[in-house]
Amino acid sequence: MKRKIDRRTFVAGAAAGASAAVLARPAIAQGVSGNVVIIGGGFAGSTCARVLSSVPGNLKVTLIEPNETYTACPFSNLVIAGLRDIHQQEFGYEQLAFRGVKVVHASASGVDADKKQVTLSDGTSLTYDRLIVAPGIDIRWDGLPGYNEAAADIMPHAWKAGPQTILLRQQLEAMEDGGVVVMTSPENPFRCPPGPYERASLIANYLKTKKPKSKLLLLDSKDVFSKQRLFLNAWKELYGDLLEWVSLSSGGKVTSVDPQSMVLRTDFATHKANVANVIPPQKAGHIAEVAGVTDRSGWCPIDPVSFESRLRPGIHVVGDAAIAGAMPKSAFAANAQAKACAVAVAMMLADKPPIEPRLINTCYSLVAPDYGITVAGVYKPTNGQLLDIPGAGGTSPLDAPADFRKQEADYASGWFRTITAEVFG
Repeated sequence: MKRKIDRRTFVAGAAAGASAAVLARPAIAQGVSGNVVIIGGGFAGSTCARVLSSVPGNLKVTLIEPNETYTACPFSNLVIAGLRDIHQQEFGYEQLAFRGVKVVHASASGVDADKKQVTLSDGTSLTYDRLIVAPGIDIRWDGLPGYNEAAADIMPHAWKAGPQTILLRQQLEAMEDGGVVVMTSPENPFRCPPGPYERASLIANYLKTKKPKSKLLLLDSKDVFSKQRLFLNAWKELYGDLLEWVSLSSGGKVTSVDPQSMVLRTDFATHKANVANVIPPQKAGHIAEVAGVTDRSGWCPIDPVSFESRLRPGIHVVGDAAIAGAMPKSAFAANAQAKACAVAVAMMLADKPPIEPRLINTCYSLVAPDYGITVAGVYKPTNGQLLDIPGAGGTSPLDAPADFRKQEADYASGWFRTITAEVFG
């Protein structure tokens, strides 16, 4: 059982911020040369590019990312709840380019692992000595009957930040007071395990303050979720009957949806929604499948020391797409993995063995604008997986006073400012 984080430990960890995502990072080999191509410019891919750009020697780093602006998912739940502007989530790649990274705004359409070549959507190709794939997630459009790309325009998932985020916010704003919002949460694994529960919290906060006659129903495909006791206690305290969580064993698993009638079905009930936020099953971004680094699960098995694919030598996978053992699919984890991967790639290009990393993850969640909760973990490679170091992590205390919850919310904001400044400049 994980211990609680006491106040002193929590403050120290929060102050360390994103820069401590890897414990005791080793010195990178000197005089490294080679050509590293990175696919995906999110937290994982951009972190890899930034770290590798500082490697002494003659290392060429190319980042392939179709979008000129990256829209971050962390804190996007605040946008949905009307507490933050979407432009505060947007970041560019100018600082990476300034640091010497070649940023190519195109889509990767093909990978030839034998020839060590990436094909772009415009038909051009790039060669590499090491390839890092950081494509994030894609939606499994066949994972929930009735839910497809057209359905997402009616029942948005908003699990990729941007237009879907704005759409869900607009739907909430347009709903009359007294309406019913229905959310769904998928089975594990998926991006950001506490994300649906933070979103439910902040939507409930919006309803409580703006549309108090309304109700939020959270239909869950699980009985257990991240920071469960903290969330449930907070919901009871803050939202009462306004927010209802229906677990798997209580009939919460959604079996099909009908966007035209705004109906969601479970094994035992039919629910009519005024606004429906359907978070469907997910998988690694499509280019990972094209590159041959996904297994039957749709995710990417990796070596926990180097993050090299277990299926395609010379290709590394970091971030949400990777099967990273006990590490969750979070921005903090992606940043930590990317740092360790970048160091490993540099060492391997210098014909040196990668050094076993120690990785940290902290997941901050806002239950209300001034009410934060946290779970943290420390991980190391064990028996071919990234596993928790026993006793090294924990959650914020269940019985914390209001000023402590406010402090945790402030730490969450500080973490976001720190990590985005570190990654994107």
